[in-house]
Amino acid sequence: MRSLKKVEQQSARESIQDPGMGGVGRSKKHESADKHVSGEAVYIDDRPELRGQLHAAVGQSQFARARIKSMDLSAVKAAEGVKAVITVKDVPGHVDIGPVFPGDPVLALDEVEYLGQPLFAVAATSHDLARKAALLAKVEYEELEPVLTVKDALAKQHFVRPPFTMQRGDSAAAIDSAKHVLSGEISVGGQEHFYLEGQVSTAEPTEDGGMTIFSSSQHPSEVQKLVAEVLDVPLNKITVDTRRMGGGFGGKETQAAPWACIAALLANKCQLPVKMKLSRSDDMCLTGKRHPFENNYQVGFDDSGRIQGIDITVNGNCGYSPDLSDAIVDRAMFHSDNAYYLDNATVTGNRCKTNTVSHTAYRGFGGPQGMMTIEMVMDDIARHLGKDPLEIRKINLYGHGERNITHYHQTVEHNNLDKLIDSLEQSSDYQARRKQISEFNKENTILKKGIALTPVKFGISFTVQHLNQAGALVHIYTDGTIHLNHGGTEMGQGLFTKVAQIVAEEFQVDVDTIGVSATRTDKVPNTSPTAASSGTDLNGKAAQNAAITLKKRLVDFAAEHFNVETEQVIFADNQVHIGAEVGKKTMAFAELIQLAYMNRVSLSSTGYYKTPKIHFDRETAKGRPFFYYANGAAVSEVLIDTLTGEYKLLRADILHDVGKSLNPSIDIGQIEGAFIQGMGWLTTEELMWNDKGRLLSNNPATYKIPAISDAPVDFNVALLPDDPNKEHTVYNSKAVGEPPFMLGISVWSAIKDAVASVADYQVSPKLNTPATPEKVLWAVQDMQKAALDKSGA
Repeated sequence: MRSLKKVEQQSARESIQDPGMGGVGRSKKHESADKHVSGEAVYIDDRPELRGQLHAAVGQSQFARARIKSMDLSAVKAAEGVKAVITVKDVPGHVDIGPVFPGDPVLALDEVEYLGQPLFAVAATSHDLARKAALLAKVEYEELEPVLTVKDALAKQHFVRPPFTMQRGDSAAAIDSAKHVLSGEISVGGQEHFYLEGQVSTAEPTEDGGMTIFSSSQHPSEVQKLVAEVLDVPLNKITVDTRRMGGGFGGKETQAAPWACIAALLANKCQLPVKMKLSRSDDMCLTGKRHPFENNYQVGFDDSGRIQGIDITVNGNCGYSPDLSDAIVDRAMFHSDNAYYLDNATVTGNRCKTNTVSHTAYRGFGGPQGMMTIEMVMDDIARHLGKDPLEIRKINLYGHGERNITHYHQTVEHNNLDKLIDSLEQSSDYQARRKQISEFNKENTILKKGIALTPVKFGISFTVQHLNQAGALVHIYTDGTIHLNHGGTEMGQGLFTKVAQIVAEEFQVDVDTIGVSATRTDKVPNTSPTAASSGTDLNGKAAQNAAITLKKRLVDFAAEHFNVETEQVIFADNQVHIGAEVGKKTMAFAELIQLAYMNRVSLSSTGYYKTPKIHFDRETAKGRPFFYYANGAAVSEVLIDTLTGEYKLLRADILHDVGKSLNPSIDIGQIEGAFIQGMGWLTTEELMWNDKGRLLSNNPATYKIPAISDAPVDFNVALLPDDPNKEHTVYNSKAVGEPPFMLGISVWSAIKDAVASVADYQVSPKLNTPATPEKVLWAVQDMQKAALDKSGA
């Protein structure tokens, strides 16, 4: 089975065709792949400087929480190269740029709420001069006591939004009546986005009092709205352009906007172009991360390990403002079940306010933090009962009939979890390897191995209903080439490639004849962010809708022009076949387009799509927030050193459900990357603040993302075959961006399995994340003590 999977992976990559039809279901390399490798891809910072262009920097707060008593900026204004200095008093329009709820001033008001918060902004003739000038400010503060931990926030009831609860059945009664009861807690660390391209925007004034913004943003329409609001101008005066980002991962969904707004405010004052870019250390200090969480549970279960009742509380560290935290903690609550049926369940979410930078969207959007608790529960139950954790996971999986209703009362339809996990269990030789690992651990006292198979069930849709819509624009030119524009943004994930393939499939033409242009707010308006794994689902459907409109227009024209039935106009292989078999006329696609143009047929169309079926009533905490679920599973095998806590991922096997894949090579690449990023979150990527609220892990030397050496040598990734999405998505595909991120949980669980072997699997180790070697060593020492206590007893 393993060799077959390797062949499948190799064939997926080797099937890349260039050029060629490259339509839906075929591997096609990323549309900018060559430019990425050669360095020709143009990012915002690569754009040629405009005439008179200035550079911006911000003055930063030196306290996590303080009242501003005075601010002397005279030295800043007199510094070399400085052309303008602004404070919040210079903002002509709105001063609060909170994306959903208020709480995010574009520049500090009377009080600062995190260390590094922008106080003022400087425009100078160079980036370095602007940064140096910003350091010359003389600010007098009255220091206030900050709230820096979740526990402190909970004790003080310090929240950015009110707590919220989802409930199904009576968890308290079910736990009380259960034969076995366990409780536990886990600290789940945050994560720096560490995109290769940092936050950057350029603002260029236009002749009509507006602004053109070039922004590295996942949400150009939000940038447009907020820039218009701070400048106090109509939205139609602002155009935002995003050709590509050098990575986003959620960090540019809302948090690209402040830097665009500051650039625009300075550009408006100077009436010159202004570029605002953050250095790496400033980017890490001034932008939000994945929310750290501190979660706890109480669970009741029977002798088989089946959960009868559970109470889960997730406590998100939101930072100083709401940002997207309400929806992120909601998503953590939605995914607190992961792949398991919770008959009687209460899930509560707290949105804790702390005096750190405001945490924000990150791949999975709270879902991973929610899943961690239930996966810990599975391991804890297994150790309590002396069973294999996989057995406990399988017995609690969503099934059929009554065992398919979530704690938010959505039915889990078209469930393939059993099939997927059984297939992976066999193809990865899980049971045989489990026995081999047990024998290895009996024979070795210093090195220990661990293995874990963990599933993922991830809901696809924005949980905020109105965001589930998209638009597109398609032009056909008279030479038969096609121009495509849509509201999705390209951050390296291959969205532009996939949507071009969808349009190519509709017209049955070479994908290389389709040009996709930069995402622009003046082409497709009111767009949703490229997030929630919905980029292809939404924008692909909108582009398909535009293509279908144009195709029908062409079919109707050809049928009338050649006096045939519409059914006798067939698009195939870059050609159009017209008429019955006898006397059939065949012409090139471009030839039909030229003929249509000469006969005054419109060759341009917009397209639109909104996701059906979804709804959620927050008052009752019931509904269908997700259009469908994307599932997957991973088996990870690790080796740990019990003397140092160091570890190595030896092998990973992944089987993932993408429905009918639009582009297998891109999908496999997304799965590989997501798994490694998820592993990094749970193992090496450690955020550290001191007791004053200063971020200490603020550069690549103090923050460790996974390197190629951290990837397993034996890395097997396969797509679940012959299982198209049962919902009416674009060509029955499924989203692939976020769901595989949580496959990295299998690495953490495998490390715990290795640690548990130290006490002969009788005790479930406590292992907070990230599971750095230090934490693994401490967990090993706890197990050694537990083993001694048991032998002494």
